[in-house]
Amino acid sequence: MACTLPFKAVAAPRVLRFLRALGPGLITGAADDDPSGISTYSVAGAGFGYGVLWTALLSFPLMAAVQLMCARLGLVTGQGLAGILRKRIPAWLLWGICLLLSAANTFNIGADLAGMASVSQMVTGIDARFWGPVYAIAIAAFLIWSSYSVLARIFKWLTLLLFAYPLAAFFAHPDWPAVLRATFVPHFERSPQYWATLVGVLGTTISPYLFFWQAAEEIEESREQGVLKKPVRAVELRNSRTDVVSGMFFSNLIMYFILLTSAATLHAHGMTKVSTARDAAEALRPLAGNAAYWLFSMGLIGAGMIGVPVLAGSSGYVLAEAGRWRGSFSDRPSRAPKFYFVIVVSLAIGLTLALAGFNAVSLLFWSAVVNGVLAPPLIVIVLLLTGSRNVMGQRRNPAWLSILGWLAAALMTGAAIAMFAT
Repeated sequence: MACTLPFKAVAAPRVLRFLRALGPGLITGAADDDPSGISTYSVAGAGFGYGVLWTALLSFPLMAAVQLMCARLGLVTGQGLAGILRKRIPAWLLWGICLLLSAANTFNIGADLAGMASVSQMVTGIDARFWGPVYAIAIAAFLIWSSYSVLARIFKWLTLLLFAYPLAAFFAHPDWPAVLRATFVPHFERSPQYWATLVGVLGTTISPYLFFWQAAEEIEESREQGVLKKPVRAVELRNSRTDVVSGMFFSNLIMYFILLTSAATLHAHGMTKVSTARDAAEALRPLAGNAAYWLFSMGLIGAGMIGVPVLAGSSGYVLAEAGRWRGSFSDRPSRAPKFYFVIVVSLAIGLTLALAGFNAVSLLFWSAVVNGVLAPPLIVIVLLLTGSRNVMGQRRNPAWLSILGWLAAALMTGAAIAMFAT
């Protein structure tokens, strides 16, 4: 007993400090596993089985490095990524980037709303055309009438819903020796379908809209804590690193278990052709039972309630920073009308695409094309900004972070070339 009490006394404050540090990074990581990402991972696991599990291990340090650079940029400069670019690149190029990113976000919103509505119809029997507007209106109201502090707290609790996917994976009864081997030994195939799938997985994991969202949320968090105008301290950078790395680990953990569930059930039973997460969820019931089916379905709806607001909010931040508009979730709509207008329009167009019958896979394809074009140059821009003494002062990137960033840029460049080649 004498040994355990001191351990508990030390461990409890450490756990509390860790939990307090979680914020923008955790939300960003959870938002990356939105319904469109779940669909992509389900298709990959069904098509190629355990052979794609290693991608979760590869993408984690690269994704964490890029998001950490964006977080540091927001913390040190007190500006979002688009706001910094506004002073350094021509207006036509800045607006081209911002409009392309907003278009990709809107395609993604449409695909996510369609996926959420489709799964809701599957589990309730109520037409998907009812659920799409319900989700869009609920999310719009939530974003407009909540403060940043409320949004952050609710998003953090919603991340717990994504633990449905690790649970679903265990109900799938995977071949654990094969899983371990595939996790640590990369597997390649020469087929165009395999390379296109890898491109889709990487493009879904390292997404440009998250670069802008991360920097903007660090500013929101600093404003909430009353330290926005003060020089950033080492402890704040340390807390941000804990938050971002934990968030990206959580994101890739969920990605890993979605791949694993699809591989252990769909691929193992010869069902290699699925197009959406709904297809995957429906197929799970006879293969892995009701528990896996319900966990997979509820996890997808919960993921959408995080992912769609982040996509719409990212568009709002990007265009507000580019146009020098007032834009913050801490502001009421009357004080930041253009910011909230962008959010509402993004949701409205996304809902229109979903209701008009546009195929969710096609929407994801066009989103992937735009993201594939934007991601590599944006990563390079982030590297140059966070490595600049003029921008970051003494808080420039450490060498290890720059190395991982350049590796991410190289990988995403190769992925973009492969996407067009295949």
